[in-house]
Amino acid sequence: MFTDPISDMLTRIRNAAAAKKAEAIMPYSKLKHGLADIMLEEGYISGVAVRESGSFKQLEVKLKYDKDGGAIIMGIKRISKPGQRIYVPVSEIPKSNGGLGITILSTSKGLMTDRKARKEKYGGEVICQLW
Repeated sequence: MFTDPISDMLTRIRNAAAAKKAEAIMPYSKLKHGLADIMLEEGYISGVAVRESGSFKQLEVKLKYDKDGGAIIMGIKRISKPGQRIYVPVSEIPKSNGGLGITILSTSKGLMTDRKARKEKYGGEVICQLW
């Protein structure tokens, strides 16, 4: 049993990228799938798949590398944690890496990037930052 499954997901992706693995596999949840879909839309990963493994599902995240073999994901940071939730209004949404990365928020309209949240004027819980 994990205390923080989102941190586990981000750590698996970070470790797989550091080890130059083609994919990272983790237990499935709708929130993790939503985070992976946003990473896919923003171009940080190359694919997302759901696999049935016996009686439970697994989420498979295919990592993306540049032509020199370096990982596209340079860093991932978990912001809001189970012990300290971080909620921000739209005016205080943080920029990741000076605006070069993305911040993923959980809003009343679902998961979205910081740019989309500012455009649609939604604040929410800051889940993580990628750059």
